[in-house]
Amino acid sequence: MGNVLVTGATGGIGRPLVDALTAAGHQVTAIGRDVARLDVPGIEADLSEPATLATALAARPQDVQALVYCAGISPIAAVADTDPETWRRTLAVNVASAAEIVRLTLPALRRSRGHVIFVNASPGMTGVPRWSAFVGSKAALRELAHSLREEESPHGIRVTTIYPAATATALLAEVRTTFGRPYDPCPLYTS
Repeated sequence: MGNVLVTGATGGIGRPLVDALTAAGHQVTAIGRDVARLDVPGIEADLSEPATLATALAARPQDVQALVYCAGISPIAAVADTDPETWRRTLAVNVASAAEIVRLTLPALRRSRGHVIFVNASPGMTGVPRWSAFVGSKAALRELAHSLREEESPHGIRVTTIYPAATATALLAEVRTTFGRPYDPCPLYTS
C-alpha cells in the first residue's frame, strides 16, 4: 500500500480517516499541531503559517501516493465583525496551506501519479450570513482544486474534492451552538 499524508488528522473527519487508511494497510503521516497523540508518524506544523511549511515538511516521505487535506477552521462572524487577522488565519489554514503542501509534495505525487483529496464543505458553494471568512475560504479551496486538476492531469495526478454532509464533530457542535441551532449528533455520521 502507499504513503498518504493527512492534515487535520487529530480530530473531526481526519481522525477516523487515519484509522481507516491504516486499517487498509496504508502508511499514514499526519501533519498538524498535535500529532504526538496519534499512533502514526507525524509532522508538527502550524497550518496558520504557510511560509513555515517547507521547513516543517522537510522530513516528509519522498514516495507519497496521496495527500488528503482535512484541516480547517470555521470562525463565525459577519463581515462587519471579522478583523483582518481572522481573515488571514482562515484563508491560511483553509486554502494557502493546502496549496503549499500540494506544491511541496508535487514531485512525489507526479512520480506516483498520485491523488490529492480536499475535504471541503457544502457551505463553500453559496453564501451564508455570519460565516463569510469560512465560506469564502471554502469557495477558494474549490477553485484551487479545479485549477490543480487542470494543471496536473497531464502528470497523471487525480484531484478530488469531497463535500461531506453534517458530521458529528466538536467543530459542528460549536458552529451550531454559535448559530443558535440545536446539535444532536445521533442522526449524524459520528467521527
